[in-house]
Amino acid sequence: MKQFYILFLFITSIGFAQIPSGYYDTATGSGYTLKSQLETIIDNINDGNGQAFHNTSVTYSDLWTLYETSDVRTDGKVWDIYSDCNFTFVTDQDTGTGGTTECDVFNREHTFPQSWYGGDSMHPMRADAYHVLPSDKKVNSERGNLAYAEVSTATYTSLNGSKKGTSSITGPTGSVFEPIDEYKGDIARGYFYVAARYQDEIGTWEANDSNGDSMLDGTNDKVFEQWALDTLYDWHLNDPVSQKEIDRNNVIFNHQDNRNPFIDHPEYVLSIWGSVLSTPTFENLSKISIYPNPIKENTVYFKNIHQAQIEIYDVLGKKVLIENVDSVKDYINVSNLNKGIYLV
Repeated sequence: MKQFYILFLFITSIGFAQIPSGYYDTATGSGYTLKSQLETIIDNINDGNGQAFHNTSVTYSDLWTLYETSDVRTDGKVWDIYSDCNFTFVTDQDTGTGGTTECDVFNREHTFPQSWYGGDSMHPMRADAYHVLPSDKKVNSERGNLAYAEVSTATYTSLNGSKKGTSSITGPTGSVFEPIDEYKGDIARGYFYVAARYQDEIGTWEANDSNGDSMLDGTNDKVFEQWALDTLYDWHLNDPVSQKEIDRNNVIFNHQDNRNPFIDHPEYVLSIWGSVLSTPTFENLSKISIYPNPIKENTVYFKNIHQAQIEIYDVLGKKVLIENVDSVKDYINVSNLNKGIYLV
């Protein structure tokens, strides 16, 4: 008899390779308690909260060498989040000149800008590879320290479709920057990592920069303004964890002795911030039930849905089924799916 499980909104614990045995054993809570537990696991600021194996000192210059294994495409070129340029490691590395046009040189993009946390003298934030990624120098310069958000009217568009311009929603101040869909989840999970790892400090960062103030709410627990939290959560859901992120997480762990828990356990995002997500994002979804689970036949039912489009993904983020349901037809047939674990 075929048997598989449907997991709702990333409520799953996928056993990705290379997670040390017992690494998340103390992550047993929910809400901000869970975030504090994760800080204890991944923090190594020498404040007494880090685990014993988090003692590696890394420098900003070390990132160049790290990228050769953490951010390499299958063709051996640099995996750049802001362009599709064919950068060669070392040869096309930024040395302080050039970069006035795209595809000239690549540099190190602080997706969580340095000015937001106090500048380039702040460590380990400056060299933390989970939020510092290789990118085209020109596009990096166009982004500057702008907040991330959806763009309605673009004043600049990169060759791969990244945009700078006015926000499509109220909340952000001034211009904003929108990466392409392929990397939105990557960036969001990097922000959730920063919120957890630097929980002790992040509540004081709001006043450092006006763009940072636009996204940060000045607290150590919620961390983000409502619009920013909802946007990041939406990006997290719509761009699930990819094999690229899994591989990168494993390489960076060997480099700086900690992991991004939101890559290993995407469900932690909802566990921590679920109660403070806006009504359209979370409260209506919390009323929905899916049954039976595990599924032993060929039909799965959805209760308390007026009308919705159901998308089912495998654990690597590939969409395997899409179908509409409503209050009359409240079920879908899953006979074509193989045994396994899926995300709705």
